[in-house]
Amino acid sequence: MLNMTLPMFETAAQHLVPQVPVANPQESAGMLFTRLSGHKFDSIATIYITNEQGHLLGAVRSVDVLTMPPDQKLADAMISQLPTVHPHEDQEKVAGLAVQFNISEVPVIDSQGCFLGVVPAEALLAILRREHIEDIHRLAGIHHEDARARHALEAPPIQRVCDRIPWLLVGLAGSVLATFVVSRFEKTLESLVFVSFFVPGIVYLADAVGTQTEAIVVRGLSLNHGSFQKLVVGELWTGLFIGLCLGSLSFPLVLVVFANVQLAFAVAFTIVVAGGIAASIGLLFPWLLYRAGKDPAFGSGPVATIIQDVLSLLIYFTIVQLFVV
Repeated sequence: MLNMTLPMFETAAQHLVPQVPVANPQESAGMLFTRLSGHKFDSIATIYITNEQGHLLGAVRSVDVLTMPPDQKLADAMISQLPTVHPHEDQEKVAGLAVQFNISEVPVIDSQGCFLGVVPAEALLAILRREHIEDIHRLAGIHHEDARARHALEAPPIQRVCDRIPWLLVGLAGSVLATFVVSRFEKTLESLVFVSFFVPGIVYLADAVGTQTEAIVVRGLSLNHGSFQKLVVGELWTGLFIGLCLGSLSFPLVLVVFANVQLAFAVAFTIVVAGGIAASIGLLFPWLLYRAGKDPAFGSGPVATIIQDVLSLLIYFTIVQLFVV
């Protein structure tokens, strides 16, 4: 039986259902149907194969058992390589395994390898929805201390303010820093007013690239248990190519409107560099938190955005100073 002293909140144990079909490997399909007839189960998608000690050996899909000859042994159709979790595993990891291995339920075993039950399909869908909502909140800079994250729209206005204000205060401090950065280039803006025309567009593009990267990385770290190096390399190349595409498009547009090659080059080069920097920040913040054992979504939102804004401004005005002034 499951040890109920284990921590239950947002773990596999919270969603575990124990009443599932179990058989031994030498049992035939006909014997199985006879034995299970009339029994009620929490889930019947899979038949789990165990030995006499209750250790999980493998599984056979119920739909496959239906097509087997009555005298065929379950061991002949058994899948032995199954992803499993322990009761204390985080629910997000459980859902991630289901997505990665394309299975409708995840078996749960104890520390000795004994079969306890499964996290069924309906629970996996609920987990994915819940985690998705929580990640959206965190990406938006909405901070929750507990399960109120699932009921944010039902909370009173004062509670909503308390949930959202902490990260926004960080953003306010960052906006002061951004203002200070712009003020350092006052003489440049006085002599070349048109330089300021491109600030909103450059900041927006950097934020957009960073936000896209953050969303992909947060979901990738949470649900994809494959190679993180592949995820990093792919996103960095993507950010670079996006910057090159947008920079290439902006160069002729600026050149036609302002008839200034140096300005067109400065804007285009800034977009390329700022896009790469924004993608790097979108990767770095979630990854550092993931390595620290925290939810990677907390590394996004207003904090990452204000850093991207400040760096984009620094990059733009520095390049203008070098090539335009």
